[in-house]
Amino acid sequence: MTLTLELEKQKDRSPVIVQTVFLGAGLVFLLLGPLFFYPVFLMKLLCFALFACAFNLLLGYTGLLSFGHAAFFGGAAYFTAHAVKEWGLPPELGLLVGVVGAALLGAVIGFFAIRRQGIYFAMITLALAQMFYFFCLQAEFTHGEDGIQSVPRGHLFGSIDLSQSTNMYYFVLAVFIIGIGVIWRIINSPFGMILKSIRENETRAISLGYSVRNYKLAAFVMSAALTGLAGGLKSLVFQFATLTDVGWQMSGEVILMTLLGGIGTLIGPLFGAGLVVTLQNYLATSEFPVTIFTGVVFMVCVLVFRRGIVGEFYSSRLGRRLGFEHRH
Repeated sequence: MTLTLELEKQKDRSPVIVQTVFLGAGLVFLLLGPLFFYPVFLMKLLCFALFACAFNLLLGYTGLLSFGHAAFFGGAAYFTAHAVKEWGLPPELGLLVGVVGAALLGAVIGFFAIRRQGIYFAMITLALAQMFYFFCLQAEFTHGEDGIQSVPRGHLFGSIDLSQSTNMYYFVLAVFIIGIGVIWRIINSPFGMILKSIRENETRAISLGYSVRNYKLAAFVMSAALTGLAGGLKSLVFQFATLTDVGWQMSGEVILMTLLGGIGTLIGPLFGAGLVVTLQNYLATSEFPVTIFTGVVFMVCVLVFRRGIVGEFYSSRLGRRLGFEHRH
């Protein structure tokens, strides 16, 4: 009897050990990344990976498809860039301005959008995001089509020079890890369990007494704030903020990243973002249109990997043996 219990305990621990090994390997790769890859490429990947994970918090765990997340990404990029360049704020406070601005923007858009469901919700987010796009086109502080250029990276906490690519990379990596940690904590909290119940059966969640509208709005604002964190980082990395960041194409890109990786999984959007950003980077100098190749990859993945790349792995026999299907 004792031997049987001990074998059962070892069986329960094995998935945790395997997943810890995967997590450790990923962290080592990120820490040593600048030794093997161009730091700016890695920083772009991290920014968009965080963007996709923040979007997945809304789509994958709440079941709300937003076509307007570019407003939060690009809006935060503008807010951070303006705060750092015009107000002279340090980068950490500039990021905070971007996050707060994106959260407030998310509260306004979410207030109107969550009153509808399905395609109507998606269309409202798209319409309001386009309104914000035209605001950015006309607003004085965004400099219209020129955007905000030559944004200084500044000194982190007044001492660490972020103009050095290596310093900037590890700053982006630290913010990325914090952002992913916040998302993990949200989805594994009682609040996250309620979001999943709303996704699975909203009517039942209402019958249990939950204020579904308030939970949806809270999830929308959290997703917007984390998206703003990614957008603010992006403006510091590339030192500019332009209309491209708030265009509807950016919303389409993050949807593509999330679906490719696998919605409802924590690391799926990371793989999706990595795939899309890598394709864009290595095909940018080729004569073949990047958008067409990306579209072909997306079509193949939809036909072959209906749950996304990571989602299919979780559902595979190997994924089930490793215990991933219960812990994503």
